[in-house]
Amino acid sequence: MSQRNGPLAARGRQAGATRLAWGVAALSFALLMSGYVVSVTTGADIEYGSGVFVATIALVFSVVGVLIASRQPGNAIGWIFLGAAVAAALSNLVGGYADYAVGRRDGPTALGETAAWYANVSWVPFILVPPSFLLLLFPDGCLLSRRWRPVAWSAVVGIAGTFVAEALLPGPLSDYPGVANPFGVTRSLVEPVEALAALLLVIGLAGSALSLILRFRRAAGQQRQQVKWLALAGAVAAATIPIAVAGYELWGEAVANIAIMISVLGLPVAAGIAILRHRLYDIDVVINRTLVYGALTATLAGVYLGSVLMLQFALSGVTEGSGPAVAASTLAVAGLFRPARARIQAVVDRRFFRSKYDAARTLESFGARLRDEVDLGALNAELGAVVRETLQPAHVSLWLRAPVRGDDRPPVGPAAEAPR
Repeated sequence: MSQRNGPLAARGRQAGATRLAWGVAALSFALLMSGYVVSVTTGADIEYGSGVFVATIALVFSVVGVLIASRQPGNAIGWIFLGAAVAAALSNLVGGYADYAVGRRDGPTALGETAAWYANVSWVPFILVPPSFLLLLFPDGCLLSRRWRPVAWSAVVGIAGTFVAEALLPGPLSDYPGVANPFGVTRSLVEPVEALAALLLVIGLAGSALSLILRFRRAAGQQRQQVKWLALAGAVAAATIPIAVAGYELWGEAVANIAIMISVLGLPVAAGIAILRHRLYDIDVVINRTLVYGALTATLAGVYLGSVLMLQFALSGVTEGSGPAVAASTLAVAGLFRPARARIQAVVDRRFFRSKYDAARTLESFGARLRDEVDLGALNAELGAVVRETLQPAHVSLWLRAPVRGDDRPPVGPAAEAPR
């Protein structure tokens, strides 16, 4: 009886976890929509930049979190994502009411100030918690070992201390300069808490990153592929954010904010793909394409800007304006696209994907020798060597089709079977 109850109990827990995950996701969506309803009905001024960012965080974390938590309820990362989604949606709701109460000076003063106070510090849970514990617990939701508990506690205390310090900091609220912090205390009490929280937070974040590096070095097979997905998303975010911030004046604040948002939200998406093992082994292709098109974009952008400046200088005495220079530079970049892509692809394959590059070269060389080979025994040996070198199968077998009766033509072959 107990043996039959075991699978039934497990299925019951799985169903309960699925219902809970969908319930939390529905709560997040309800809070998010309630925030926009409050903003629209009260006529409050909506900050579309921050509003879109918070809404996107809530939706992405909800979707990824419910997928992970419903399929792997024992993995803490799914529940962390769902908690972050609820925190972001609640921030949107409270912020909508705070904008109305502070901007219009309507409603109870204490309630409006309290809403502004919470909206001012509401970023801490959904901005600091996911990256800290995603790196520390990825991919199975457990610590690397018991020795990493101090790092986890450092992150917990650091995040909590940051929230408390921001909540008790006296003076005007940073997001609502016209409102003095209703819960502010003397600065001499807040500053030690703030300094200690910052130190512990740095320890937690650095330790989490070190934990992921050690996981990658010790991992093999499936777990190594999982860590690659998160590492790729982290590398893209680390490269995109400084470039976007530095280029605020060049391509505008809207484009820079979108680039930052997409790169940051790539972390939960990559984590979801890795944990759910969806297209897990496509990571090498994704890395290859990222390197190629990232380098290609940088190269073409540099050529375009350089040629525009040079042509403007060269044609300054002939024509006015930058139209001819821009047109010529655009044509030059269009003509360089295919050869530059091929060249960069070859460099990336040779530098980062050596086995693929060597396999392509080996097969190309074998194809050239195949045209001149007439000895079937030598061809059999050479084909087996090529297959072993490029595919590394468990074994290689060669079969030849028997000649058809009445057909004096030699057997057709060779054909290789190389099961992995």
